[in-house]
Amino acid sequence: MTFAGNIATAAFTGGALRYYVATGSPAQVVERYTELTGRSPLPPRWALGYHQSRWGYRTEEAVRETARLFQTFDLPLSAIHLDIDVQVGYRAFTIDPERFPKLGEFTQELAAYGVRFITILNPGIKYSRKSKLFLEGRMLEAFCKLPNRELAIAPVWCGWSVFPDFTDPAVRQWWSRQYEFMLDLGVAGFWHDMNEPAAFIAWGDRSLPRVTRHKLEGRCGDHREAHNVYGLLQAQAGYESLSQYRPNQRPFIVSRSGWAGLQRYAWTWTGDIECTWECMHQTIPTVLGLGLSGIPYSGSDIGGFQGNPSAELYLRWFQMATFMPFYRSHCSNNVEYRTPWTYGEPYLSIMREFLQLRYRLMPYFYTLAWEATQKGYPFVRPLFWYNADDSALWSVDDAFYLGDALLVCPVLEAGARSRLAVIPKGRWYSFWDDAILKGPAQVELHAPLEQMPLLVKAGSILPMTADEYLILHLYAPLEGAGKGCIYNDAGDGYGEWRLDQFSDSALSRGFRVTVGAAG
Repeated sequence: MTFAGNIATAAFTGGALRYYVATGSPAQVVERYTELTGRSPLPPRWALGYHQSRWGYRTEEAVRETARLFQTFDLPLSAIHLDIDVQVGYRAFTIDPERFPKLGEFTQELAAYGVRFITILNPGIKYSRKSKLFLEGRMLEAFCKLPNRELAIAPVWCGWSVFPDFTDPAVRQWWSRQYEFMLDLGVAGFWHDMNEPAAFIAWGDRSLPRVTRHKLEGRCGDHREAHNVYGLLQAQAGYESLSQYRPNQRPFIVSRSGWAGLQRYAWTWTGDIECTWECMHQTIPTVLGLGLSGIPYSGSDIGGFQGNPSAELYLRWFQMATFMPFYRSHCSNNVEYRTPWTYGEPYLSIMREFLQLRYRLMPYFYTLAWEATQKGYPFVRPLFWYNADDSALWSVDDAFYLGDALLVCPVLEAGARSRLAVIPKGRWYSFWDDAILKGPAQVELHAPLEQMPLLVKAGSILPMTADEYLILHLYAPLEGAGKGCIYNDAGDGYGEWRLDQFSDSALSRGFRVTVGAAG
């Protein structure tokens, strides 16, 4: 689509063009958009914790050692992700039994320490009569074909591969059944990768040929129409499998690709980015854009995927990621492995503080997750979210709100020990020392290596935990009353829940706090 003055021109090669027009504030528009495309279900609470990943965990012992070191260094950990090198010949729905000889027992061992086992899954199926999946799919006519009715074949990690046609409901049902074996072994969630679908092609569009045929729910068409929904429908098949096979547990899926409505089934991340300050900065507008597009759960590979970040870059990226929904470190197999302890002190201690802060903020994050299910609001919000009429905020892409209460101002330059930040109107408190700032203004914020500028909006009631106690941090409103709420349940499943709502107002000598509850 192109714009010239007040005229918008849409150009497309096929299919129907449909317009949906929504007006209002950013919050109202996102709420209406997610009424149309769907809202994210509530994730298991553990998914909002820290995830450690790498391309290179080849053995059970390597994963066990990683989990052990997180305990040794007193670092919270919720999940470990395994990349394609744990598979048998890079084949979908496999984990090498020689390198993971007792996988069922091992996943239970990790779960006892609160760590979930997540494995990768690519859609390409090896084109081989020795592959059980290939034979099943061939009998079911499950794979995409060319106009001459020959199978669409392309090279991926496991070699020449065929691709399930997820636009066919029967194929999605068949694909859904494949997850059951790994669920029986205690795999807690799945990471859908390469699902554009991607292929190793030297030039041109690195996906299936555009003439590839798809069922498209029975009306038939080609890959021009199916490409964008391919990853979305794979995520749907996976989500339905996990929901049906574990009806008392909430599914967890991360998908590299998707389309409008992906949020109903999966989280996503910003892909295989480079280890540079520029890519760290780009993470902010990318995650903001995903949130405004209805996808509240996203994040980046902390430190970047390709390359070796300096200790300072990794630390600053880690600090920023602490306040994004998907909180994961990951890296390629041809770079130096990175964890919070890789760079020694003082970086380890600083990252420990931020990791622990993330878990102390879990009541706040979990409440934002509940809000996303109710209204579609993203966790990470642009600075114009609450002040859409302030044009000075429209182009700010180096800071973001986390929910209503927090304004996050990451440090995005090497060697910086302060940063200039745009502060929206109102009164703000420094999270670290309660210093008061007033906006609108541009302010130089102190940013020593061990801290990142973090502000709290006046009137906020910020819920945090400490030693298993819930503590409400009250930030005095400039005028009128502030408010907040806390959603709580068992952390998984679909049982009882509770919503506590709070409001506070300043008195001449203190506060008045009003509490209400539902559920």
